[in-house]
This record gives sequence, C-alpha cells and structure tokens, in this order.
Amino acid sequence: MTEGNSVLAKAREIKIIGFLCNWCSYGGADTAGVCRFKQPTDLRIVRIPCTGRMDPLFAAKSLIYGIDGVLVSGCHPKDCHYAVGNLYARRRLEVLKHFLPFMGIDGRRFHYTWVSASEGQLWQKTVTEFSDRIHRLGPNPGLSRT
Repeated sequence: MTEGNSVLAKAREIKIIGFLCNWCSYGGADTAGVCRFKQPTDLRIVRIPCTGRMDPLFAAKSLIYGIDGVLVSGCHPKDCHYAVGNLYARRRLEVLKHFLPFMGIDGRRFHYTWVSASEGQLWQKTVTEFSDRIHRLGPNPGLSRT
C-alpha cells in the first residue's frame, strides 16, 4: 500500500449499520435524540418490524461487503411486541456471532443488545461504546474488496 492509499484508508469514514426494532430500540434511539444525548454520527439505522424478522444474513452480508460494524437492537426478552420474536432473534444472532470468525470476519464487529423505548440513556451508552470499538478496530477490509 502506498503512502497516498494509506492516507485515504485512514480518512475513510467508518460505516456502522444498526438494525433496530420498530417498537423498542427505535423508540430508545428517538428518546436519546429528543433528550439531546451526545451520540456518534457514523451509525445508519434500518428500522425493522421486530428483531425476530432479522435475518442473520443481513448482518453477515453487510460485513462481507465492507460495512465496518453491525449493531442489532430490540425489545428486552419477554417484552417483545410480538411475544417471542426476540427470543428467536437471540438464538439466530448468537449462532451468527460464533460463525463470523469462520467467515474471516472479526466477531467484535457485530453486537446485539436489548434497549426499550424508555431507555434513551442506555441506547446512547450502547451506541457510543460500539462505535468506539469499531473506530479502534479500524475499517473493515471486507471480503469483496480488492
């Protein structure tokens, strides 16, 4: 890598994608915004109906194609709007977390958590810590980049 390319790599904006449950975590992110809690600006949110509808391939493909970090957040277990959606999600996402290293992806680039609509401060803390972790790891080389 030449010096010019390394400067470009360092200057590249970190990209983090967050898949948030419509009923709880999206509300928690909104609460954090309404309360004007300081949050990182490198997170892009995808609103999903429930983490139970979250296909682990959404996260895996995001990381494969070079997204630097993936955060999935939903309702607390046993507090799901759809009764058991997040229980299914927890099983699938835990399997994905253990499978990522076999795909050549650093498992620290993926995180899932539970945040309710009233927990704006918890959302702010979670997203800040995850963003800091991704910044320390640096850009994701991705499997599709040359």
